[in-house]
Amino acid sequence: MDLQIGNKVALVTGGSKGIGLAVSQGLAAEGARVVVSARDEEVLESVIADIRSKGGEAFAIPADVSSPAGIEELFEKMASYTGLPDILVVNAGGPPPGTAAGMEDSAWEAGYDLTLMSAVRLTRLALPNMQEKQWGRIINITSVSVKQPVANLALSNAFRAGVTGFAKTLSTEVADQGITVNNVGPGYTDTQRLKALFADEEAKSDFASNTIPAKRLATPEEVAAPVIFLASEQAAYITGQTISVDGGFVKGLL
Repeated sequence: MDLQIGNKVALVTGGSKGIGLAVSQGLAAEGARVVVSARDEEVLESVIADIRSKGGEAFAIPADVSSPAGIEELFEKMASYTGLPDILVVNAGGPPPGTAAGMEDSAWEAGYDLTLMSAVRLTRLALPNMQEKQWGRIINITSVSVKQPVANLALSNAFRAGVTGFAKTLSTEVADQGITVNNVGPGYTDTQRLKALFADEEAKSDFASNTIPAKRLATPEEVAAPVIFLASEQAAYITGQTISVDGGFVKGLL
């Protein structure tokens, strides 16, 4: 299927590792001009070199999306490199674990900037270009925790749910302007971040077998696939949705 995004400009934050990397690679393979952003410039350059070696068009812009100034600088550089995004994929590292009653104000404030306000600020800067073109795709990578909160992840549970509410509200405001706003909620995915939670491969395998109906973890590419489809021309009538990619983990009906 031709997703009809050749030469569209895409921005993927947190795009150098894990799910973000798989999204960056997938969009480039579909012909989008992909700006990959993350904090580590050395890793970014390696990602860009790999995408280009496979015939994709990609650019690296290091940025800290937890900072308003970092986001503004990212968009200033984009304007001169590629132009502003037609496709925005918001992906930020999760805030640290902890209980709802046990987190200090400083942790709540940092999580607020990293998880919720990065989505708000990135979207706010991307929207004018999309509105001018009457075409745009905004996809937030959140978590299954927005449907089924995960124990000891109070910050993520709270702020990713906030992103979902923000996206749903925005989707109704811009639906008649050719702009869709959606979320993809990964379940347990085989990334470096998740590997840190398990002592070894056997413990990880046991967890998946006992917790996830599919009895395995997702690959980053499996999570990236619906993100890439939501960026397509064919997904023009899908908006305001949160799509779980979780192997059946969420037990609710919605």
